[in-house]
Amino acid sequence: MKVQLLGTGSADGWPNPFCECESCSLQRKSGKARASSAALIDDCVLIDWGPNLGHAASRNRISLKNIQHVFFTHGHPDHLAPDFLLWRSWIRDLKTLHIWGPPMAIARFEHWVIDDAPVVFHVIAPGDECIARTTAGNVIVQVLEAAHGHGNGDVFADEAVLFDITSVDGDRLLYASDTGPLKNYTVNDLADRNFNVVLIEETFGTRTDHGTGHLDLASLPKTLDALREVRAITDDTDVIAFHLSHHNPPEQQLAQELSLHGVRIVDDGAVIDTRSSKTQRTLVIGGARSGKSTYAEQLAAGFTEVTYVATGGFREGDEEWQSRVALHRSRRPNNWNTIETTDLISVISQGSHLLLIDCISMWLTYALDEADAWNQDPDIAATAVANVEIRIDELVSAVRHSPADLILVSNEVGQGVVPATPSGRLYRDLLGITNARLAQVCTQSIFMVAGQALELSVVNPLLGKEMS
Repeated sequence: MKVQLLGTGSADGWPNPFCECESCSLQRKSGKARASSAALIDDCVLIDWGPNLGHAASRNRISLKNIQHVFFTHGHPDHLAPDFLLWRSWIRDLKTLHIWGPPMAIARFEHWVIDDAPVVFHVIAPGDECIARTTAGNVIVQVLEAAHGHGNGDVFADEAVLFDITSVDGDRLLYASDTGPLKNYTVNDLADRNFNVVLIEETFGTRTDHGTGHLDLASLPKTLDALREVRAITDDTDVIAFHLSHHNPPEQQLAQELSLHGVRIVDDGAVIDTRSSKTQRTLVIGGARSGKSTYAEQLAAGFTEVTYVATGGFREGDEEWQSRVALHRSRRPNNWNTIETTDLISVISQGSHLLLIDCISMWLTYALDEADAWNQDPDIAATAVANVEIRIDELVSAVRHSPADLILVSNEVGQGVVPATPSGRLYRDLLGITNARLAQVCTQSIFMVAGQALELSVVNPLLGKEMS
């Protein structure tokens, strides 16, 4: 199953365009603007279509011409913007589009359907099982009751639903947007479903007095515990929080808080592919001039499509560094794509073919520099190091759940003399921690010594099998 999140935000997105709270200000500064939540399943089934869905698809280079089914959770305008049917009617030779949703949600389309439009509406309710026939095969969608209504006469909230989606290849997704803590009977209905992916909302963060049918950082862990108890969520389930808003703490802090509960967050446009468990993730580690980069490039040569991700950056006036960069470039085949970036989390989460990342040690240097970890003020430095540790958490999570094959190159710096400076010791320690954690989530680890590759054999507790 391939799931692409075209939006991960709540009704007002994140940041809220009118708000200057810390959460919004930091999100705005990062350049990450989260659009209304929506997900594309296997390129042909869409969940929810809010007002900015068309633009989100275009930003991700996606045409929606071949969408065959759209399922709506409810009729709130951030989830259902019916005017897209008018735009669609302007394009000729489109296939029939099937639209599924609760009664009042479907009623919102009344004035947006032209005569003879290739559109079929299906009214759904909790307990229904829908067969969405696609060109690739049948997708089974089971409809579940959301806990979105809160007794104020909001018909759209009262009829809101969740979706249990089984793809053509048999993998399973729970799409749980706009819901408070689930009813006991809904949790029981989900028993032993062993979802591959769970998308679960996290709208209100530290606000627990909202009085709405949404989850927050107090109620989300309880809901997850209930789903784990009935084995809807297992150790192998990829749990992702979405429908995020500025009521949450700033993104890095939120990621750290959620990681304690086995949950991660991703950017808009991220691809979650359940085939990631079949991907190869290789860590190549060694000292300076040990041959690690050359060996990694030799491994990559066996792949038909390769993106080389260079993290070193450009150093103006440093001729020796430029010579090193030129040497690396000269070894790469002409058909390889090259990206120069330190935003590894986004690159990895959206990867579709082999990524050769060289190197993790330069990425860590940039992360420490950006966080101001070398500041002489101990309080500032301590906060900076904590932020870098969060980024390491995010990197490890991205590698573990990568939809693409990975080759990661990193330096081994812990076998020499103890660095003479505090900054050197800090860098050595953090890189050692990063390398060890990456090795735990990689399917293979190679240690380079004097140009020779030594394959490490360990029992990997995160992958649950012996790696050799």
